[in-house]
Order: sequence, then structure tokens, then C-alpha cells
Amino acid sequence: MTENELATIVLDCAFEVHRNLGPGLLESSYEECLCFELKQSGLFIVKQKPLPLIYKDVKLDIGYRLDILVENKIIIEIKAVEAFNDVHLAQILTYLKLSDCKLGLLINFNVALLKSGIRRVVNNL
Repeated sequence: MTENELATIVLDCAFEVHRNLGPGLLESSYEECLCFELKQSGLFIVKQKPLPLIYKDVKLDIGYRLDILVENKIIIEIKAVEAFNDVHLAQILTYLKLSDCKLGLLINFNVALLKSGIRRVVNNL
């Protein structure tokens, strides 16, 4: 599947989670429920995947963790915040640059309408 096809499934799952839980919970709640929905959809996911920084052929573990990696192609970063800010965008851009992924989805579940809490971020390699 392409990144766009996967993203459609991911967003359908995110809407299902938001429809059932609504806003106001902690990020960990949304992450677990979204992981459940993604697995139910038949997708291969890894949650809380460590992402090292490779510098001069040295692997440095500096504590980066991807919330959810879908099919080794899409990074999902879960938020439950009042609004996105620059550090959230910087976070997912960093993850995209350090991985081989082209697409990241920043999803804020702490909104009345989930469509206003989704930010699609593309790594232009």
C-alpha cells in the first residue's frame, strides 16, 4: 500500500477513536485505542519505537520514540493539547528526517472536531 492509502486507513481509525472517546483524555489513552483500531484494520504497527540518531556512523540513543509507526512507512505522533505549536511540528519533522519515512501524521485528539486536529507532514527527502 502507498503512504496515501495507509493514511486513509489511519485517519479512519483515528476518527473512530475520537468518535468513541471524544476530547479530554491523556495521550496514552488515545494511543492505545488507536493502536487497537489499526491492528483491527490489519496493519502492522510498532508503538513507542526507539529512534536513534546516527552521527558519524555512531548510533546515539538520545531518547527519541515514535508514538506509532505504521507499516514502516508512516509516523503517527499523538497529542492531546489545546493547540499545536512549533515544537510539535519540529518533533515530527525530526522523526521524519531521522527515519526512512516520507509521511507523518500529527493528530491532536483534544479538539471538538478531529479534522481540525490533523496535520499531515511530508518529508521531502
